[in-house]
Amino acid sequence: MTNNRRQMTDWLPTTKKEMNLRGWEEADVILFSGDAYIDHPSFGTAVIGRLLEKEGLKVAVVPQPNWRDDLRDFRKFGKPNLFFAVTAGVMDSMINHYTANKRLRSNDAYTPDGRSDMRPDRAVTVYSKILKDLYPDVPIVLGGIEASLRRVTHYDYWDDSLHKTILAETGADFLIYGMGELPLKQLIKNIREGRKISEIYDLPQSAFLINKKSIPENPFKEEVALFSHEECLKDKLKQAKNFRVVEEQSNRISAARILQAVDDKVLIVNPPYPPMKEEEIDTSFDLPYTRLPHPKYKGKHIPAYEMIKFSVNMHRGCFGGCAFCTISAHQGKFIASRTKESILNEVKQITEMPDFKGYITDLGGPSANMYKMQGKDLNICSKCKKPSCIFPKVCFNLNIDHSALLDIYKSVDALPGVKKSFIGSGVRYDMLLHKSDDNKVNSANRKYAEELIRNHVSGRLKVAPEHTSDSTLNVMRKPSFSLFYSFKRLFDELNNKYQLKQQLIPYFISSHPGCTEEDMAELAAVTKNLDFKLEQVQDFTPSPMTLATEIYYTGYHPYTLQQVYTAKSKDQKLAQRQFFFWYDQKSRGSIIRELKKINRPDIIDKLYPKKK
Repeated sequence: MTNNRRQMTDWLPTTKKEMNLRGWEEADVILFSGDAYIDHPSFGTAVIGRLLEKEGLKVAVVPQPNWRDDLRDFRKFGKPNLFFAVTAGVMDSMINHYTANKRLRSNDAYTPDGRSDMRPDRAVTVYSKILKDLYPDVPIVLGGIEASLRRVTHYDYWDDSLHKTILAETGADFLIYGMGELPLKQLIKNIREGRKISEIYDLPQSAFLINKKSIPENPFKEEVALFSHEECLKDKLKQAKNFRVVEEQSNRISAARILQAVDDKVLIVNPPYPPMKEEEIDTSFDLPYTRLPHPKYKGKHIPAYEMIKFSVNMHRGCFGGCAFCTISAHQGKFIASRTKESILNEVKQITEMPDFKGYITDLGGPSANMYKMQGKDLNICSKCKKPSCIFPKVCFNLNIDHSALLDIYKSVDALPGVKKSFIGSGVRYDMLLHKSDDNKVNSANRKYAEELIRNHVSGRLKVAPEHTSDSTLNVMRKPSFSLFYSFKRLFDELNNKYQLKQQLIPYFISSHPGCTEEDMAELAAVTKNLDFKLEQVQDFTPSPMTLATEIYYTGYHPYTLQQVYTAKSKDQKLAQRQFFFWYDQKSRGSIIRELKKINRPDIIDKLYPKKK
């Protein structure tokens, strides 16, 4: 259905006038977001808004409110009947705004025309404080990735200090972390039963602050206490130890309640819900989205929307457990997969869009090839608290059969209107190459690799080896680079077999904890030997609640408590980064000086061999 044939009431209201079109005088929940309002299941604001609507609530959305003027955006709907909901949007606002070198970015993909000035730094905190000043008696519920990753004491890279839980910094009343559908539905049920938000202490996947003398009884099986915020300020080792507890509890099917003292209060973080069942995740994706930006953005280009417009997210969660990644900290390591029917229905909706030309840009998820994967024996999973199911090796209990993915790809490509479907999400080649005891699984995985490379690569296949140094990869929780060689051989073999001219595009990170200049010099030599001139590279950016960030800040590995080197100064980071660009004549002199300094003349000869 085109935008022109739609009514304004097909979107949730963003103004008083739009609310009046629905015959409403007031809203039950007013949702503030740092993103533009795009009514699509890839955007959390739309998902939460539609979920609350399905629960029978009147929901208004305030996308990218102006926090600099007379605050009319914060006043326009008045008080909600139930609560304000506040999110920074799909991305953390600080990562959205700043590069790894703390330079301001010039555009924001989640804003019309990419404008970079439409949300504040620390958007959740700014919005919440304004709302608390204006409406001190109205509860505020936080959600989304920015709040989720700041639920306990955390290191903030941008001002290089340890911060309290975001609940203390914002003055908000309640926090829902991770994927919010199940806890939010239960929260609404509790409110309808007559409970105030300040009295709800037994909701899974929530966090709140409470007076030290009023700690409620624990309704869950276990409980664990972290070192207090004040103790962590004095002792980085205690902060490192805290991280391990939080990460392990986040990765259990049945976890403990977490307590942490801060100021004169106690933070309580209730354990997460079990992974969403198929029907639960289907319900979320099958809500009546228009799949379009709000009409107020007519004629404006929203980069993030253009990128996902014709893509389909098939599952949530990631069991990779990469040290630098926030996905498992937010979505969890257990995979929640949609049914084939739900996925195909979404593809059919896409084929009916007026500007669809027949190409699905991504059939993916946090990692492209984890759909439908879980433990063979869930009793074993219930006892596990490891953050990764595939590091340091693929778990014996993990079912890595790619047959369900093959079936989806072929079924999507068989739909009328679909010319081709591509895989734009990153592929975990370590799972493809793993040799199972089950030959049927090995056969399916080989077929998947062939199907992927032959039919679903739009010229370039993205993979993420991240580094060539095994010691650095070990800190990253990534497999040995030897597996990349194996995958490249397979990729080249299939390209030759089918006479394809496709490129393999590897992603690499510099300045990650555990990485030295010598490691980067060797990376340059290895990638040169493979004929790569690297494009997809980045400096490590510490974001809250990742293993790598805790190592960066504390200097200790939380699991071994051993010290780990990290490049921190601007000069140290630039010294590492330059090795990505060994082929640039401007970098040549500096690289040669650096290699002489670290006594690696052999690498000079590899990068810049003397002409005979």
